[in-house]
Amino acid sequence: MTLFQQPPEWAPHDSVWIGFPSAPDLWLEDLAGAQAEVAAFARAVHADGAGERVDLVCATAEAAAAARDLASDFATIIEAPFFDIWLRDTGPVIVRSEGKPVALDYQGNGWGGKYPSPLDDALAATLCAQAGLARSPRGWVLEGGAIDVDGAGLCVTTGQCLLNPNRNPNLSRREIEQRLSADLGLSEVLWLGVGLLNDHTDGHVDNLARFVAPGTLALPEPFGADDPNAAIFADALDRASRWPVKVVTLPSAGLHADEDGEAIPASHMNFYIGNAAVIVPLYGGPSDAHAVEAVARLFPDRKTLGLPANHILTGGGSFHCISQQVPTL
Repeated sequence: MTLFQQPPEWAPHDSVWIGFPSAPDLWLEDLAGAQAEVAAFARAVHADGAGERVDLVCATAEAAAAARDLASDFATIIEAPFFDIWLRDTGPVIVRSEGKPVALDYQGNGWGGKYPSPLDDALAATLCAQAGLARSPRGWVLEGGAIDVDGAGLCVTTGQCLLNPNRNPNLSRREIEQRLSADLGLSEVLWLGVGLLNDHTDGHVDNLARFVAPGTLALPEPFGADDPNAAIFADALDRASRWPVKVVTLPSAGLHADEDGEAIPASHMNFYIGNAAVIVPLYGGPSDAHAVEAVARLFPDRKTLGLPANHILTGGGSFHCISQQVPTL
């Protein structure tokens, strides 16, 4: 039996794929702003060569031209058709097998049937072929943003996503745990309940809980009396208090709402852990500086930067959602 293990995100990276906003009909008036935010994020990850190689993935020739204008001095610009930029979910998950990288290519169904796209279904295979990575197709639906590992046998996820009947209705919780354990090298799967309010991914865990060291789990704490996710954070903390983990807390982004007054899933937890820097998404609210300071304390060996992500957020995610690292193995 082939043994796999997914390294934690803070392990060294060879490179990272980052999705570059490409579709005017999806991004509308936010397209240029989102492209600028993604380019700034990619530049921070590259860190003047002290970080990792950055591959900006563009869906069209027009987007590739825009990416070259913004990032050709530090990033490799590649073209690979896709529906949208959420490569954490639609790209492959890179694991270790006998000291070599293997790209696990999970099935996608458009986040539970909301945004199905044949382009996204083929994206992982395209990226693997371009990178020369061995690809191993998996026979079930899983998005990379739905899981987070500590590299020491633990994985955290949410029941709202992985147990949702719109993903794998024929798999039991135990069967999902067995598949995750075999694919990622786990000893235990830790289950949270639901994710952020109005998160169209059905509660991806990378907006709610992140491992920051072996056996150390970061969770948000409410910011402001009107934090719409206060009850969700309390439930997550209650569950984690019974787990074999150390819990640290980070400020949530508090209340951010759309033009209709509906809460949107802004989250500082959607940070990316690069070789040289940890990049925290900022939304222009009073929690921003507090979040950067809190994350910096967790990663004293890296520079911690906060960068604006409001335009990216209009698409439903942030820096972690648009990136997928290739570990150094």
